[in-house]
Amino acid sequence: MDFNLTQDRRMMADSLTRYLADQYPVTHRMKIAYTLPCHDAAKWGELAELGVLGALVPESAGGFGGAGADLAVVFEALGRVLCPEPMLGAAMAARLLIAAGAECDALIAGTTRYAVALGEPESPWDLTDITCTATAKGGAHVLSGRKGAVYGGQAADTVLVAAKLDGRLALFAVNTSDARTVAYPMMDGGGAAEVLLDDTPAILLMADANAAIMDATNAGIVALCAEAVGAMEVTLATTVDYLKTRKQFGVAIGKFQVLQHRAVDMLTEIEQARSITIKAAAELGGPLADRSCAMAKHLIGRAGRMIAEEAVQMHGGIAMTWEYPISHYAKRLVMLDAQLGDTDYHLSRVMAAYAA
Repeated sequence: MDFNLTQDRRMMADSLTRYLADQYPVTHRMKIAYTLPCHDAAKWGELAELGVLGALVPESAGGFGGAGADLAVVFEALGRVLCPEPMLGAAMAARLLIAAGAECDALIAGTTRYAVALGEPESPWDLTDITCTATAKGGAHVLSGRKGAVYGGQAADTVLVAAKLDGRLALFAVNTSDARTVAYPMMDGGGAAEVLLDDTPAILLMADANAAIMDATNAGIVALCAEAVGAMEVTLATTVDYLKTRKQFGVAIGKFQVLQHRAVDMLTEIEQARSITIKAAAELGGPLADRSCAMAKHLIGRAGRMIAEEAVQMHGGIAMTWEYPISHYAKRLVMLDAQLGDTDYHLSRVMAAYAA
């Protein structure tokens, strides 16, 4: 397997990294995050102009990317600055729109912001337990049910909703103006919404969408894993810098061997996380995607929590303050485990795959 980025992906990574470093420093991030809508419309437009949204879509649908490696490049850069923009919804929506034969022009241009509503309060991750239902009415369809923790739903124009239609999992598009949404900021600075559907008009995109939804979920997992890798790298770099400058007993605490060993353990976890993310990205869309993505999400969840806890402990009290960036990286790394299935859920998926 070739681990080197192609020239186009390297250019995108460099351009996006420079843009985010210049336009999305931690001070700007703190102004946007934690307060609704947890989204900067101006920066969203600039990201679209930069081609970031186009990198989520294959050439055949008007973009120039769309592969797992493209998702990884974009989201790793976003993870380094804890960018709270609703990019996850765009990445998953792109896969679903393409599977449904719909156009992605508005998504690529950034003029329509998408969120994907899959989980429900009683079934946050398992698609087989979805209770949201669709009913044919007057030649169209209406939806009834509730979708919980829809990431990016607080800023979305259109929500792609998974619902049961005649016993099968179908995919619908719902204008947020037609649904009741309860928006709120998350503990990690991103935004989400509860989407309440009560005979809400919807457009049927796919009558049998189970495979497409699983593919979009896997794409979302690859994106989250790459984001975690980016966040973990910054967390480690910040921690090592602190160990070099913080003095105790007249010497830098980084001289203490036990802290050096703990920092090396953090690096080892990050490299394992990077490797398994590359593997999941390479398998996206293939027959081994489900298992590879589940394995990656399980490992990333464990590694992210370990990196967050070690960074906080080695920093001491300063890591718990609002002003110090590590506290926000730690919260994001912990929250990443809860998105699209936690470590326990994905471990059970891996075990089931091997048992089969």
